[in-house]
Amino acid sequence: MPDGLLQTFQTNGIWWLILTMSVAGIVRGFTGFGTALIFVPVAGLFLGPAQVVGTITMTGIASTIALLPKAWRHSDRGEVGLLLLAALPMVPAGLWLMQAMEATAVRWVVSVIAGGTLLALVSGWRYTMKVGLLGAVAIGAAAGLIGGMTGLTGPVVILFYLAGQSMVQSVRANTILFLAGLDIVIVANLFLTGGVETRIVWLALVLAVPYFITTMIGQALFDPAREKSYRLLAFTLIGLAVLGGLPIWQG
Repeated sequence: MPDGLLQTFQTNGIWWLILTMSVAGIVRGFTGFGTALIFVPVAGLFLGPAQVVGTITMTGIASTIALLPKAWRHSDRGEVGLLLLAALPMVPAGLWLMQAMEATAVRWVVSVIAGGTLLALVSGWRYTMKVGLLGAVAIGAAAGLIGGMTGLTGPVVILFYLAGQSMVQSVRANTILFLAGLDIVIVANLFLTGGVETRIVWLALVLAVPYFITTMIGQALFDPAREKSYRLLAFTLIGLAVLGGLPIWQG
């Protein structure tokens, strides 16, 4: 067994990380979102902010193999492309903020964003106004900033799509496509700035295996007719992750 792989299984909380990523994969498979909202709060108990961001984004790319072909057919690629273009310049700013802040402060930001996202979704909040060009740019930019700072690549766009009036299949496809693209952008920035440790690459590879498998399972379970059941399960799991990852559980 390679030394890097052996050291990965000695990572603090490795089995919790594997279990959490496996659960997140199932949710991502049948909803198109939720990986970061479930994994990042829990991972913060065992890893530093930079390690969390590197792990979640590199692992997230693995799901693209399973989900992207189907999502590509049903997505609005023009709209997703606009969101990604707006996110591009904000990712480096988010990474800078993450490095400048104390680890505990980053974890509180994660808890507030993840918890706030969950409350907004559970409340059934909806908007009826059409989002114009400037609104879409602002949404993409905010997603890039928050994704780079915390690893939570999805909340802003999740609220944008799930709080809107789009059909569930379109929501799922657009979210999958955007999150895949944003993960690639963040990972590229991490490599360019030397922010990726070898052990985090190994950890991402290890987590990618159960994540890929459970994502495939989740995709097989996906049925648009069961949208409400999927959302209820996803919200419950996200809530448990947010509560479990609160900084108050560590000194």
